[in-house]
Amino acid sequence: MLVMKTSLYLLILILTTQVFAQKNKPEDFGFRHLKITYKGDAVDILIKSKKGEELKRKPIFLFCQGSLPQPLIKKEGDKTYSVFPFKTDSLEIDYHIVIISKPFVPLVVEAKTLGRNIVYQDLETGKIPKEYSNRNILDYYVERNLKVIDYLEKLPFVDNSKLIVAGHSEGSTIAAKLALKCKKITHLIYSSGCPLGRIMAMISQDRATDSDTDSTRYGESEFDYWEQVVNDKSNMDDTNGDTFKATYDFSIPPIEYLEKLTIPVLVSYGTKDWSAPYNDYLRVEMIRQKKRNFTFKAYIGLEHNFFPLTITGQPNFDIFNWDNVANDWGKWIKLPKN
Repeated sequence: MLVMKTSLYLLILILTTQVFAQKNKPEDFGFRHLKITYKGDAVDILIKSKKGEELKRKPIFLFCQGSLPQPLIKKEGDKTYSVFPFKTDSLEIDYHIVIISKPFVPLVVEAKTLGRNIVYQDLETGKIPKEYSNRNILDYYVERNLKVIDYLEKLPFVDNSKLIVAGHSEGSTIAAKLALKCKKITHLIYSSGCPLGRIMAMISQDRATDSDTDSTRYGESEFDYWEQVVNDKSNMDDTNGDTFKATYDFSIPPIEYLEKLTIPVLVSYGTKDWSAPYNDYLRVEMIRQKKRNFTFKAYIGLEHNFFPLTITGQPNFDIFNWDNVANDWGKWIKLPKN
């Protein structure tokens, strides 16, 4: 379930590499590394700032990444994958960019030791750490991020006049619920999410690969899986990937959080994403509710990670649009109405 049943934060990061000589600490890669504890767990926080302006007072731009237990810094020889899916240069002018590590996943790891989809696995067992699976639930991330925000706002280089939270894929759900709970957040960017919840994204993905034969009715099988989840929604068994609890919690429709917000919200998505129709529905519904605080940016012909599709329906990784998307985010924040 872990790989195919969630919106993936895929290998697009390989497209932007930087060269470093045998370095193993976040500081070696241009980040400040802060640590706090939450419920006894170590929480690693990386901050990317414009060089020379690390101590200049600026608002925080918190990015909530997508699913899967991927280390933030993945090395491959003398190169490293980008921590963010976009270049942060333009955003660094006005903000300190923050990202938080996944629980019980090391910060810096050699990419060759990682599993499929650059997922971290315990070197002894070859499995995803149980400690990660036990914490890979919506409310853990939301409450942990609340504590991180409380910590960051007290730092001398943080300007608390604004607090922008952006979430992509699974991170969009975390960001949406976080924005509902945290009144300090002034702007929300909801990117490539599924407003009707994870299970609907899973069904849509499988419907796209259905054929006319009984043996390939993948979408139909999701309803059986969902019934199992609903009947045992607190189950924390991760044998087949995501726990039932994770699937259930992330399947609560985020529209329930979004429609209650009064702060400026930007919804960005590709029209070829499996969840695009549900973002279109969110757009229709926000118009019906006369929610003037919502802005929608549909990227025509692009998929979940903003790549165009080839004639065979596969992402064209040669055309990279993430930087354009991030630039659009920055422009939106600065609009007078926001």
